[in-house]
Amino acid sequence: MAITLTPAAHARVAQFVARQHGALGLRFGVKRTGCSGWGYVTELVTQAGSDDTVFEQDGVRVYVDATSLPLVDGTAIDFARQGLGEVFVFDNPNAKAECGCGESFTTDADKA
Repeated sequence: MAITLTPAAHARVAQFVARQHGALGLRFGVKRTGCSGWGYVTELVTQAGSDDTVFEQDGVRVYVDATSLPLVDGTAIDFARQGLGEVFVFDNPNAKAECGCGESFTTDADKA
């Protein structure tokens, strides 16, 4: 099981953590949303959850709750410019389909 950060994502998360007093790392998970079912959640963590799995890469920690882990396991997180903005981009091997707007995804388990 692993969540990985590209060099661009690693640098951006490290910046966010350094700027936020008390931040431990990045929370990465999913919530039910959108037309396909699951949407990604990213936010800074100030307190670890009791069911979190923590992935550390060169000093940057990514916290994933137990419910989200099977849906995001193996995901590579990148950070990229898109148009005039900047966004995290997720390469999730568990996502089998995405909605047209790219805001949500489904897995094989959702199709069953």
